[in-house]
Amino acid sequence: MWDDQIKGFRNYLLLEKSLSSNSIEAYVRDIEKLTQFLQHKRIFKTPAEIELKDLQGFVQRIAELNMTASSQARIISGLRAFYNYCLLEKMVEKDPTVLLISPKLKRALPDILSFEEIESIIAQIDLSKPEGVRNKAIIEVMYSCGLRVSEVVQLQLSNLYFNAGFIKVTGKGDKERLVPVGQEAIRHINIYREQIRVHITIQKGEEDILFLNRRGKRMTRIMIFLIIKELVQHAGITKNISPHTFRHSFATHLVEGGADLRAVQEMLGHESITTTEIYTHLNSDYLRDTLQRFHPRFQ
Repeated sequence: MWDDQIKGFRNYLLLEKSLSSNSIEAYVRDIEKLTQFLQHKRIFKTPAEIELKDLQGFVQRIAELNMTASSQARIISGLRAFYNYCLLEKMVEKDPTVLLISPKLKRALPDILSFEEIESIIAQIDLSKPEGVRNKAIIEVMYSCGLRVSEVVQLQLSNLYFNAGFIKVTGKGDKERLVPVGQEAIRHINIYREQIRVHITIQKGEEDILFLNRRGKRMTRIMIFLIIKELVQHAGITKNISPHTFRHSFATHLVEGGADLRAVQEMLGHESITTTEIYTHLNSDYLRDTLQRFHPRFQ
C-alpha cells in the first residue's frame, strides 16, 4: 500500500536532496517502522488517509519502547520529510505531521580546546619526521577551517585556491562549499607539499589527494583519530578529544569572539542554523580572536 510512495521518497532523497546512502536508509527505516505499527494496529490507510491521531499513536508507541529522545526526534523528522515529499508530489492534500510534537532534546555540549591547549598539542609533533610535517599541516587546516575529518582526508590539490585565500570542501551529501583558509595553515600545507609529498610514490587514483600516507594512499579517518589521540596524551590533556574537537573549537572561538552566526554556519556547512546555535551556549573561557579579526591562527 505504501511501496510506491516509499520508493519515490527514496529516489527523492537521493536525486534531489543528495543525501548519503546511510541517511537515505535511516529515513526509509523510519517510514517502515510506521507502516509496521499501522499493520500491527490493523490500521489499513494510505499515506493520504493518515491522520494526526494515527501518528500520535505511533509516537507514543516508540516512546514506550524506551527509545532515547534523540531517536524519537529523528524518527519524527523522518516522518516530516516523507510527508513533505508527498505534498510536493501531490500524493497528499494535507500534512498530518504539522502538529506532531517532538520530544525536547538536551544538547550535549562537546569538549572544547582552548587556544593554548591547541598550541600544546601541536608542540608535541615531531617535525624531524616526514609524517610529523604532514600531521602539523593536517591539524592546522582542521582548526583554521573547522573541517570534518572526512573532509580532511578528501581534500584535493585542485581545490586549494590559496591565492584567493579559500579551499573548496566536499561535505555531507557531497555538497561543496568554499571555506577561508588562514596563512598559518597555508604555510604548513605548502611545506608539506614541497618537502614531503613530492618524495612519495603516489598510488594510481590518488594523485589529486592532498594528505597521503607513506604508501602513497589517502589517509583514513581512524589514522587521523589515532594521531590526535597520541598527541593529546603527550600534551597531558585529559579531555575527551577527537578530530571533531578541532571543528568544535574553531566554531566556538569564532562565535564567542563575536563572529556572525550565519557566517559560521556557512563555513561549517551546517544545513540548519539551529545546529550552529549550540556554539552560542558554550563556556566564555574560550573567547578568542576569530577569522582574520578574531581567529587565533588566522593571520
